[in-house]
Amino acid sequence: MIRETVTAWPLSWPAGWPRTAPEHRGSHYHFRATTVFHEVQEVLLQLRRLGVHEREIVISTGLRVKPDGIPYSKQPRVEDPGAAVWFMLHGSERVLACDRWPRVEHNLKAIALHISAIRGQERWGVGSADQAFAGFVALPEQAGGMPWWEYFGVGPDATEGELHRAYRESAKVDHPDVCGTRERWDKLDEMRRVALAAIRGRDGR
Repeated sequence: MIRETVTAWPLSWPAGWPRTAPEHRGSHYHFRATTVFHEVQEVLLQLRRLGVHEREIVISTGLRVKPDGIPYSKQPRVEDPGAAVWFMLHGSERVLACDRWPRVEHNLKAIALHISAIRGQERWGVGSADQAFAGFVALPEQAGGMPWWEYFGVGPDATEGELHRAYRESAKVDHPDVCGTRERWDKLDEMRRVALAAIRGRDGR
């Protein structure tokens, strides 16, 4: 189940996910004319094709939404055009976010295209959706938005062996039987899970 703090409005940007500076956003002329409603439906369609139930999807933007979570039509442009799509895939909370483009509808379109490309991996037999989405595990709130590699003091391209060594060193400090707390131990365990999923997905396992 998607955590309660994730909202369709206002925008629930995922912790640790970098933002694009306004001056670095691409031009909307990269896209054909479209609407927020159309692109929301396209995102929902792509996720349904992955087997994700619509009740387990939250499409979050800076646009005000109707009771069904779909943005109202004909709203003025918002200052932050970012979009984040939160969903449950085989029991794990996942998130995709994009703010590279200056309009909400185009960031939603980019996310829909990304999901479609990942679905293609399954069709072509290259890998599974679980593998492709492994790097998009939503960071736990108690992690404070810190990427797993920073938390463990390793590089983003760290191997599983390097992660295990860093985890053992952290465990010496965070275990409740030493000088840690239950909260710190739970946080360590959760970050290890996130890191393993990301590494194995990156390595195609």
